[in-house]
Amino acid sequence: MSTNQNYNPVKLGIILPCYNEEAILNYSAENLKAEVQKLIQKKLLANDSFICFVDDGSKDKTWQIIETLVNTDKLFKGIKLSTNFGHQNALIAGMFSLKHSADCLITIDADLQDDITVIEEMVNHYNLGSKIVYGVRDNRENDSFFKKFTAQTFYKLMQGMKVRTVYNHADFRLADKVVIEHLEQFGEVSLFLRGIFPLIGFSSSSVYYKRNKRIAGETKYPFHKMLSFAWKGITSFSTAPLRLIFYIGIIMFFLSVGLGIWVVISMLTGKTIQGWASTLLLNLTFSGINMVCLGIIGEYVGKIYQEVKNRPRFIIEKKI
Repeated sequence: MSTNQNYNPVKLGIILPCYNEEAILNYSAENLKAEVQKLIQKKLLANDSFICFVDDGSKDKTWQIIETLVNTDKLFKGIKLSTNFGHQNALIAGMFSLKHSADCLITIDADLQDDITVIEEMVNHYNLGSKIVYGVRDNRENDSFFKKFTAQTFYKLMQGMKVRTVYNHADFRLADKVVIEHLEQFGEVSLFLRGIFPLIGFSSSSVYYKRNKRIAGETKYPFHKMLSFAWKGITSFSTAPLRLIFYIGIIMFFLSVGLGIWVVISMLTGKTIQGWASTLLLNLTFSGINMVCLGIIGEYVGKIYQEVKNRPRFIIEKKI
């Protein structure tokens, strides 16, 4: 996409949530700095654009590295949360704290598996009127078969449940400060930003890139966390699981009626049911279905419990 040189340089803030990222933080800072400086030289970004690391309660030397970066280069900023509030809360902590410090903000994970070279294209889209620019993976060559399958299944499941998401988009996005001001009005505790941003509206567009391999450190989203995150997204934006319980209940009701008629006919004709296996199997089936249904209902009740407590989603201990 070509750049119109008549546009004023954009003051951009880049926010990176960090949790135990000491192994990769210096690498990420060096590469992001080079990319931002290149765009400043092209007059695409303003000289006072910045990079902000949000330490989400790391237990390693992440914060010490952030302090060193901030003290040696005015390009960097740092926010330290008082404890680990989670990836999504670290993102909004950075966005809400800095929404008035830049024209727009980009969020990206600290491992830089998302391709930072498309930041230039994102800014060009912003200059052409897009208030939100989504970074979308155009392939998953570096993912294992299992991760690729589960990710694609998740996005298709979300679409099937009528949840508005951008297919193959994670949390690499550009958002105008006006969008972030409206984002603050969404006060839910169970945050799923991939579903919230499309709800906000405004003009949007997408840029496409190939996701890189992780250079160092360990992924912060092992399978159990990915599964938990997917379930949070589904239950935060769709009541389809509750409707599924209703449909299961209807099916079970008609099955019960059919079985009841069969039992009565068997008694009247003298063909009583022999053995305990069939009775035990039916009891186990109905009991299992009841437990699953209660579990789904409990998940929604638990979300209500979390929301009504209205606890803060993050606490900032220090800004530098």
